[in-house]
Amino acid sequence: MKAIWNGQVIAESSDTVVVEGNHYFPRESVKAEYLKDSAAHSTCPWKGEASYFSLQVGGQHNPDAAWYYPAPKDAAKQITGRVAFWKGVKIES
Repeated sequence: MKAIWNGQVIAESSDTVVVEGNHYFPRESVKAEYLKDSAAHSTCPWKGEASYFSLQVGGQHNPDAAWYYPAPKDAAKQITGRVAFWKGVKIES
């Protein structure tokens, strides 16, 4: 699977975990040079608190377009160390 935004592959892995229709990529498969830490957080009742990254690619900024759970609840342990995308990031095989 690939995560693509602004014409650039942000992440690529054959080992994604799909939860609620979102592909969670292993953190090491995500190209760190495109990630910028965000102060945003959200809470899911069964996954826990999510943290976000913004994407910076080719001079374009996509705020809070990637998220991860630093310490997911037990029901979501399978997404530990993984990152998912939205806000126009295309996921394709």
